[in-house]
Amino acid sequence: MGNYKKIVSFAAGSAYTALLAFIIVCIDQSIKGYMPVGSENGFTYIAFVAWAVYFFTGTAKDGIRAAIGYVIGITFSIGIVTLSGVFTCMPWFAVPIAVFIVVFIVLYLEKAPWINYIPSMFVASGCFFGIINYVPGAGENLCAAVTVELVYGFLGLLFGWITVAGKGLLTKLFDGK
Repeated sequence: MGNYKKIVSFAAGSAYTALLAFIIVCIDQSIKGYMPVGSENGFTYIAFVAWAVYFFTGTAKDGIRAAIGYVIGITFSIGIVTLSGVFTCMPWFAVPIAVFIVVFIVLYLEKAPWINYIPSMFVASGCFFGIINYVPGAGENLCAAVTVELVYGFLGLLFGWITVAGKGLLTKLFDGK
């Protein structure tokens, strides 16, 4: 009987998580047309990546740290774009030099409580550069790229929290704890 309970508990948790994924896709299909860039394709991938970032944190407190890290990562990405303009006299090295300088500074945030969740900064930066490099018009409108990433990044972090909280409740329900 105990093994059956574990199987049902696992199936319920899987169905719950699958339902949340379904909901994220539905939300994307509902809001993508309102995004300032990329409205024809949507950005489910950003929400899913942010969702995974929350799983790495595992707690609400660290989820907040991840959200702060998202904002910092986006901010420093804009810094990379801006700083690379300073080195246009060396076109091939402009972005690598800007990345070196900014990453060097970012890594010092590891010492600062609440703003030290470096993985979320790198994930946010990667998503930001994905948007500005591959979504038509986003590279010319950084504010639009930031808006899209914050909407979908925070959506993913929220769903990470919902997943962890909900699965915790399901575990209590099935295990009687």
